[in-house]
Amino acid sequence: MARNIGRFLVLIAAALIYSSALASSIFQPISDSHRSAALELFNPLGGSFSSVEKTYEELRTFEVLGIDKRSDISTAACQSVSEILGSSSSTLKDLFYALKVNGILQCGIKEDVFEGVASRLQSVVGGASALLDFYYSVGGLVLIKGQTSKDDLYLADAEGVFRSIKALSQSDGRWRYNSNNPESSTFAAGLALEALAGIVSLSSSEIDQSLISTTKNDILKLFDSIEKYGMQLSLSLSLSLSLSQIIIFWNLNSVDFKLSRHSLQLFIVDDGAFYFDEKLVGAREHQGALSTTSSVVRGLTAFAAVTSGSLNLPSGKILGLAKFFLGIGIPGDAKDLFNQVDSLAFLESNTVSIPLILSLPATVLSLTKKDALKVKVNTVLGSNAPPLMVNLLQVLRSGSKDTSLIESQELKFDPENAVYTLDAMPKSVDVGKYTFVFEMVLHDSDHKNLYATGGRIRIPIFVTGVIEVDSAEIAVLDSDLGSIETKKKIDLAGENTVSLSANHLQKLRLSFQLSTPLGHAFKPHQAILKLTHETKVEHMFVMGSSGKQFEIILDFLGQVEKFFYLSGRYNVQLAVGDAVMENSFLKAIGHVDLDLPAPPEKAPQPPAQPLDPNLIYAFSYFLGSYTFAISWVLSWAIAFRGELEELPFLICSCRVRHPLPSWHCSGFVALHAFLAEVGSIHNTESTWFLGSFPDVCWTQNPFSPGLIIIQVEISLT
Repeated sequence: MARNIGRFLVLIAAALIYSSALASSIFQPISDSHRSAALELFNPLGGSFSSVEKTYEELRTFEVLGIDKRSDISTAACQSVSEILGSSSSTLKDLFYALKVNGILQCGIKEDVFEGVASRLQSVVGGASALLDFYYSVGGLVLIKGQTSKDDLYLADAEGVFRSIKALSQSDGRWRYNSNNPESSTFAAGLALEALAGIVSLSSSEIDQSLISTTKNDILKLFDSIEKYGMQLSLSLSLSLSLSQIIIFWNLNSVDFKLSRHSLQLFIVDDGAFYFDEKLVGAREHQGALSTTSSVVRGLTAFAAVTSGSLNLPSGKILGLAKFFLGIGIPGDAKDLFNQVDSLAFLESNTVSIPLILSLPATVLSLTKKDALKVKVNTVLGSNAPPLMVNLLQVLRSGSKDTSLIESQELKFDPENAVYTLDAMPKSVDVGKYTFVFEMVLHDSDHKNLYATGGRIRIPIFVTGVIEVDSAEIAVLDSDLGSIETKKKIDLAGENTVSLSANHLQKLRLSFQLSTPLGHAFKPHQAILKLTHETKVEHMFVMGSSGKQFEIILDFLGQVEKFFYLSGRYNVQLAVGDAVMENSFLKAIGHVDLDLPAPPEKAPQPPAQPLDPNLIYAFSYFLGSYTFAISWVLSWAIAFRGELEELPFLICSCRVRHPLPSWHCSGFVALHAFLAEVGSIHNTESTWFLGSFPDVCWTQNPFSPGLIIIQVEISLT
């Protein structure tokens, strides 16, 4: 059983790690965290990179992020550039990237060197048949034209070269790498569009408009294959559990997660992000979604910049591409960071549609602290947006359909801090999870065709507060008549030293009331009574509720076997916790001296205790630099003792601020953590909650826009 449970937990851990790669509808522009990551990831050995391509990627990334590191590598880089441009044996690719590096560093290359390279590249263009040859040679000529005083650098037969490249296009908007290879590629389409844009700029006369029009049509066809950032993952399980079924529902901000005994399914809800994926099989170098989407963005923006007229692309698709790149968070790979930053720079200045990003500095608001709702609007690189207003259209409580708690209202703009604020939270907003619906309205009507705002923007908000705990009492009841033998009031806000005694013919009753700041009934994710025997054997019971009233009655006669017939002192604790409950607690109530009958001959034995009990609490001590989810699940596995009822639970809510440097997180992240405990859960006939984790750090996976675990439920049948 322990082995099966271990596999079960490992599967959950894998799902957690995978789900950290899933989509979230909260997007943030480029920030200082990207700059810190760039300084860490681009760390050349001995002051120089292994290739001129990597040198360019570093310089370009720093250039976009506004980091001045040119002086640190300019000497070595310029020496490499001079050698490559001056050598007749340099590859087209090296010439291309050497020219790109020179465009940033201005290495002082002599005119005759440029003329020699230009002559070689023109010769290559005239005899080229492969797409990469066209791409590097045409791109190199465009760079030379921009770096020299020669204004007469043109292609002799620009339209003929255009047609040669166009001949490699396919009916679905993708391109082939050469005429001998029937396979078409989305990544190659981006390269082709860049090359065609270069030909237009190198042409001494206007390119046939029919060729331009058909290329624009190719772009539209390519966008027909664009994919929403959503998918379904299904895995088969091979577990032999004696449970009839285990079901876990994992409600992420934009992810639905379902785990049953025989299958695992992840459903990702559409959040407006779009990307291109490579479908070419058998390529020399597989291109992932990030590099493929980057290639298309570079080609698209380059072609749009040199041609007149609109491409007629929906602004929502351009905004969706920006959301895809921003959703990556902070990549942990230098190449991925370059692709992200470089692509966003092109989207920032493109002539199709410039994306605007609405973000919130904080998505957890405290009623106790009277936190104000603040909204920022920026371009993808973090620049200020053009004049606009932000409207709060709806405030929807989690679980409600379309019933808004407010009327539409405009947020007040603070020009000094470039922040939009709501004067006061609606009086009807209580603690809980909400969805705030915003829209951006540009002041200048001419900007509507220049910027992409994305229509209605839905952002999950957690509102926290202090929950009132009243009428708490504990009593010992007569088992037959239900009459109260002993009853004592308890103070769940203070200290308690209640002392009770009972036998197996009696019952223990615990009751209290919970209400929100607005006086409504409150049902926390955790309300669990815990009894710990003096031998450290633990027993836990989920408390039921009706309205504000929480109550549990333990009939010791029905629990003697589950208590392993252990008489003696049981410490009594109450755990009440929720992500939105600022005063979550694990409170010691006192103890009960329990007198149980002697065990029969074949009575079950208490489970063995873990070798190191401190390992059970690993999650409360360790929020690892890789992923807290692993620590959380490992604490489950370590604490399991082979008993079916021993399911983990999370019992104490606390807010911590913890830097995760190797995750490249945005400064400090606030996350609601729950201490992990393990014991025997004896009354899990109905659904109960494991926990809620708003505001979890962005990870570095190229497919990881951010993990926000909202709620975990386990249902046993």
